[in-house]
Formats: sequence, C-alpha cells, structure tokens
Amino acid sequence: MVIHNSVLDMIGNTPMVDVSRLSPNPNVRILAKMEGQNPGGSVKDRIARAMILAAEEDGTLTPGKTIIEPSSGNTGIALAMIAKERGYPIKIVLPENVSIERRQMLEVFGAEIIDSPGAEGSNGAVRRAQALADEHPEWVFLYQYANEANPQAHYDTTGPEIWADVPEITHFVAGLGTSGTLMGVGSFLKEQNPDVKILAVEPPIGEQVEGLRNLEEGYIPPVYEKWGGPDLLDGKRIVRPRESLEWIRKLAEIGIFSGISAGAALAGAIRTAEKLDEGTIVFILSDGGWKYLSTGAWTDDIDEVVERAKKIIYF
Repeated sequence: MVIHNSVLDMIGNTPMVDVSRLSPNPNVRILAKMEGQNPGGSVKDRIARAMILAAEEDGTLTPGKTIIEPSSGNTGIALAMIAKERGYPIKIVLPENVSIERRQMLEVFGAEIIDSPGAEGSNGAVRRAQALADEHPEWVFLYQYANEANPQAHYDTTGPEIWADVPEITHFVAGLGTSGTLMGVGSFLKEQNPDVKILAVEPPIGEQVEGLRNLEEGYIPPVYEKWGGPDLLDGKRIVRPRESLEWIRKLAEIGIFSGISAGAALAGAIRTAEKLDEGTIVFILSDGGWKYLSTGAWTDDIDEVVERAKKIIYF
C-alpha cells in the first residue's frame, strides 16, 4: 500500500467504471471516470491543487495571504480543503441559495463564506468576487474561469489517465462549467487521436444544472476562448434538469451514488450512444451524491425536486 505524504498526493488517478448496462446500444460501451473518488469529493480537486501550486511557484501566493474565489460548491470545497492543509485563509463567494451541504463542507474546512444574490446564480458570485478582488489587491484571486492551471491540470492528468485506461475511446463527454475539463482533456485526446469526438453537455437557456452553464447566457469563460473551445468541441448535448435526475437515479440502481451534473453527463453520453453504430464513450462523473441529499433527488417526487430547483441551487 502506498503511503501519501499529504492529501494533495491522493488527488487524481481515479478509477474507471463500466456502466454499459445503461447503454441503449449494445455496440457502444459507456465508461464513467469516477472523479468523486478524489479526497475532496469531486473533479475540482485537480484544478484546486494546480491553481494553488502554480500561485505558490510564481510567488503570487505566499504564507499569510488570503485566497478569494467564487464557487457554487465543488471548487470552493476543494480550495478550502487544500488551503486548510497549507495554512492559507480563504474566502468563498457563494450564492446564498445553495444546498446546505456545500455550505457545511466549506465551514468544516474553515472557509469564510461571502453570500452573493441567489437569483444571480454562479455568474453573480463571479461578479461579486471580481469586485472584492479589485477592492482588496492584497488578496489572491485565483479565478478558475481564466486560470491557465485549470485546463492545464486536465491536460496533464485527467486526459493521460483516460488515454492510458481506454486508448480505444471514440467519444469524450463532460459538462460545460468553467470548460477546463473539456478544454484540457479534449486537447490531450485530440493530440493522441484527432478522430476522438469531444462533446459538451449544457443546460437549456434559463434552466439550471449544478456546475454547468449555457454559453449563450452571456458569460463565456476565458479559458474556453484561450484553449480554442469553438474549434475543439465537436458538438453539444442539451440536457434538462429532469433528465439529470432520471439518470442519477438509474446510476443508483447499479450502485453508483453520484452528483446531479453526473446525471447530465450520462444523459449526454446516452444520446450520443443512440446515434452511433459502435464506439466507446467516456464521461466525467464529476462528484458523489452526498452534497445533494437534502434535495430529495433520489427519494422525493421528481417533479417536486425539479420545482424546488427554481428556489435552491442544487442542480
């Protein structure tokens, strides 16, 4: 057994699980990259580590400095975990109507929570964090949406892991949030095999799926543009909140307890499989389901859960 020196060494090298029994096409394999197995519970552990280490290396982040970052949950938790381990104070700008588990986890790791208007969602949190960073130049604003370490972390780690485990991959599917996962993994996979298709999952305009965004709603992450998103992506899959819930319930039926955005990514993979003659699809299962228990996503009437999402950010 390997003994790790710190929690940072536990990030990455996540397992791959075959969920092809859910595939609508017997000739198309569907594999889930289990990012909920990271120590902070999500794929965002990768970019949190990369951004903090890069800021330390270039001298932006030094002992005693305070980190500030907007988040709707996973990135904030990952940053707070690592900041706690490395001794940095941290402030997370969080929409005031997120599910209670995310707020609790931030408190566990000692983060100071700064509320932003819930009606403005994650875009409002970004604007609030940017304004505070301008007011306090002594704070370190890592800004995951524009930080090169975000897609670079996936180019350096997630992409090579997928290629090593599944060199026969034909399609990669992931949710579009900061776009870092799609840009980093997609760039790496295209270099190995230009025929691999890179597909983004996003919600319809005006609807919320946790951690995801529709680029037509007015905010395009800078890393998406810097890494050539329009040219890199081979297509998009639009997934509604109800579909996300339906597919996390189907994942639970085969023993996988996942977050709601994983249901959206799987829904995108299912739609892709329906159009193929054969192939191998890998999708990102970005986190586990524990942060969503208070939503009743697995136990309550599905229409009631979708309706509650209009008031509480948990998609």
